[in-house]
Amino acid sequence: MLRQTSLGTLGLVLGGILTIVGFTAYFNGNPTLNLVGFFYGIPLLLGGLALKAAELVPVPFSQPTTPELLTLRKTQATATQNQIRQDVTRYRYGQEAHLDTALSFLGLSPTDEERPVITGLRETEIAGAYALILEFDSPLIPLQVWQDKQQKMESFFGPDIRVEITQPEAEKIELALIKSQAVSSTTLSEDSGVKAS
Repeated sequence: MLRQTSLGTLGLVLGGILTIVGFTAYFNGNPTLNLVGFFYGIPLLLGGLALKAAELVPVPFSQPTTPELLTLRKTQATATQNQIRQDVTRYRYGQEAHLDTALSFLGLSPTDEERPVITGLRETEIAGAYALILEFDSPLIPLQVWQDKQQKMESFFGPDIRVEITQPEAEKIELALIKSQAVSSTTLSEDSGVKAS
């Protein structure tokens, strides 16, 4: 709940209320409320303004997550998938953009102007595996550059994650982080039996 709340807005509202109370108390000759209003209200107001200026709003889901996908997430999602989902869907402070560090490390953000911007995300199932799909506006980084980084992405976001990159329309990129399906020991023994015979 707290990660869905803007601390900047909260500071502005509380600081504004306390500051108004302080001014009202000052003009009504109430020194106690006056001090409380000024002592707490003005710092909260200034802190709220500072947070608002450095605020990065949460990325919205482009489609709702169904109960079936929530179950799949609980049973299959990797720590990395969960961390990315939680990070981009909450308010952030002091960052230029969501996933800016990851994009920079992967070589997809040569400058602030060229950096792709994540505009949405969704959860889905791909061949029985849980997948988190990140939707980017990428007007200055073409599909080929993304595809050239695919192996590096799988190493960066892994283990147990397979990456698929698609371009649904011009200047849009979809990055799918898909849970790798482990081969069961039963299947391996069956395969060995077939080979041995």
